[in-house]
Amino acid sequence: MSCEVVVLYFARSAELAGVRTETISVPQQITSLQLWEEIVKRHSRLAAIQDQVVFAVRQEYVLLGDQLVVLNPGDEVAVIPPISGG
Repeated sequence: MSCEVVVLYFARSAELAGVRTETISVPQQITSLQLWEEIVKRHSRLAAIQDQVVFAVRQEYVLLGDQLVVLNPGDEVAVIPPISGG
């Protein structure tokens, strides 16, 4: 079963994706790495920051990997690259 989520891109991820926000349809149960792969399919330039990025799903940090993420329609998924100078 799939659902639509809102992806928010920040800093370098917004530059690479060319957008700040978009709505995508993904499986409701997905690993964080599979979710990342779905996003990279849409914006291949994001692959350059894969080793540095984390997600925030419903404002909780999620590292890329095998962690199962259960999404609800309308959830926000933030793509957070490393912040320079901070």
